[in-house]
Amino acid sequence: MSSISKISTFRAFRSTNYTLYFIGRSVSQFGTWMQRTAVVWVVYSMTHSAWMLGLTVFAEQFPSFLFSAFGGVAADRHDRFKIINITQVSSMIQAVLLAILVITRHGGVWEILTLSVILGIINAYDVPARQSMINEMVADPADLPSALSLSAAMASLSKLLGPALSGIILEKFGPGTCFLINAASFGGVMLSIFFMKKPKKTDIQRTGKNVFAELAEGFRYLRQESSIGMVIVMLSITGLLVLPYDTLIPVYAKEIFKGNARTFGYISSFIGIGAVAGTVLLASLKKNASMRRMLLASTAILGIGLVCFSYTSSFVPAMGFAVVTGFGGVAQFTTCNIIVQSEASREMRGRAISILLTAIFGMLPLGSLLVGAVSEKIGAPNTILCQGILGIIISFIFFRLLRKKKKSFPVNQVQLEAAEERLLEKA
Repeated sequence: MSSISKISTFRAFRSTNYTLYFIGRSVSQFGTWMQRTAVVWVVYSMTHSAWMLGLTVFAEQFPSFLFSAFGGVAADRHDRFKIINITQVSSMIQAVLLAILVITRHGGVWEILTLSVILGIINAYDVPARQSMINEMVADPADLPSALSLSAAMASLSKLLGPALSGIILEKFGPGTCFLINAASFGGVMLSIFFMKKPKKTDIQRTGKNVFAELAEGFRYLRQESSIGMVIVMLSITGLLVLPYDTLIPVYAKEIFKGNARTFGYISSFIGIGAVAGTVLLASLKKNASMRRMLLASTAILGIGLVCFSYTSSFVPAMGFAVVTGFGGVAQFTTCNIIVQSEASREMRGRAISILLTAIFGMLPLGSLLVGAVSEKIGAPNTILCQGILGIIISFIFFRLLRKKKKSFPVNQVQLEAAEERLLEKA
């Protein structure tokens, strides 16, 4: 990689606030993936049911679907820094309660699922505030794609390392230790926010409208900006039918590869390797790169990876296909995020992001239930194969739908201001 490419990839670190956020969030994400890995492994060990795996994912993500839109309104109305501090403290308490239940052996499956629901509600307010706050942390709007891609790369790296270490800790010390480590990790974000220099002028909108009116305004905006709305629709369909493939990873670890918690961690880590590669590639793209073309390509790559992974019973080549799958999955979501954040007007950004998150949080848990139920009938390999084929079909369908609306990234500040002026004229 040339020096110019390196500068382009890491240019978001020119902003001190973003650098602090990146460090704190890295610590927190690492703990989050350790907890997620431990939760699904504990549930599967208790029940040996693919259906219960789907229900576990559903329990955490569906509440985020129900409340994320309201979280977006809150992010547009209130101080996002304060919102994130509240959500981090709440998440820490949830992780401690989970650890206590498991360590004292008072936690059954339904207690774990209840705490997962609570975490889903917390995330519904945390993620929109955190994602929209990234815009306030970069000094130059041109650094936004770098910031978003680096944040996604950090999350992917956590997904790579967190499950692998979680597998080792699960085997040696038990799941309670994973939950305690996660509880401590939330302090990283709170410390980073404490040391940040808060922007003098924040992106807060205070109106006389109620929450539902502001939420409806966000949906109307996306209908008017149909090029953004189409991207969200594509992500929703993929989230329902393709992205919940990871629900079945514990089944592959235990039944297909005859392994244990470490095997599960290794598969998740190889998926994470692909995810890191995908986000680094996005951060390194030239300014005039077509994000919609990248969106379609990453969806096709995701589908191809799943088709190849589905019936590969040998562990080593399967991990190669896991890398391809991880690359396609994270590149698709990150590209959608970049398109929405860069093209949405400033006063609508929080709501646009929350609707994007509502789409993915709504479809993923439903998809997890669907994948778990289908897998019980036709088996995990057939289910993964069908998901891969659907991913390829979706990429071809939306190629025709999106090519007429294709735009090149990034949208410059003049374009953003023009979008804002159009909204004011319509108001």
